[in-house]
Amino acid sequence: MAMRALVGCKRVIDYAVKVRVKPDKTGVVIDGVKHSMNPFDEIAVEEAVRMKEKKLVSEIVAVSCGPAQCQETLRTAMAMGADKAIHVEIPAKEFELVQPIHIAKILAKLATDVKADVVILGKQAIDDDCNQTAQMTAAFLDWPQAVFAAKIEKDGDSLAVTREIDGGTETIKVNVPAVISADLRLNEPRYATLPNIMKAKKKPMEKKTAKDLGVDLTPRIQVISVEDPPVREAGQKVDDVDQLITKLKGLGRI
Repeated sequence: MAMRALVGCKRVIDYAVKVRVKPDKTGVVIDGVKHSMNPFDEIAVEEAVRMKEKKLVSEIVAVSCGPAQCQETLRTAMAMGADKAIHVEIPAKEFELVQPIHIAKILAKLATDVKADVVILGKQAIDDDCNQTAQMTAAFLDWPQAVFAAKIEKDGDSLAVTREIDGGTETIKVNVPAVISADLRLNEPRYATLPNIMKAKKKPMEKKTAKDLGVDLTPRIQVISVEDPPVREAGQKVDDVDQLITKLKGLGRI
């Protein structure tokens, strides 16, 4: 069972950057800010590469939606081991309004076009934390889904996926084609070596637009305002349990 894998690679503000809200409250500052591949998507790419090393996957197609800088993200995916890439170009201004439902439609169309057997995505992106794209992609394709995957194994012509749930794990069996989303403990992504980074520059990258794929990017929801979280109040020290209880009673906590 050698499958073709389609892997999502979202370009997001780097996890180490302190995010700043725009003065007009319409979003966050992205100009001049360091970006990188969404960490959960790095895990998805790594898992696809490991599946290829086990001969479960024959080809890995990385896809990223967004402005021209997404090509750097795709080169990183190819340096990690993806075979080719598709860049769905969406101008930065327009991309700010793109929502998971749009990306899911794009991924579903591409999965059909490239004849993918498995779509592997990060469980969520660290910028919007939506955790919706994998589920919506599976719905549009009418494929089984295995989200929050912590382990993926071959089980005959199917895949056995151990997934993280509240209070533990469960293992489910899904027939392919299927959509899988990667959780944090699925693996630890490899670093791209210099030779592989050089090789990635020669790997094919196809450019498309949402219009090419027949996807309307009209926003389904409107962002009213983006606000900084409230400043956390300083803690208070108490000398003993009785004083703690008195304080909590005063705050109406007990």
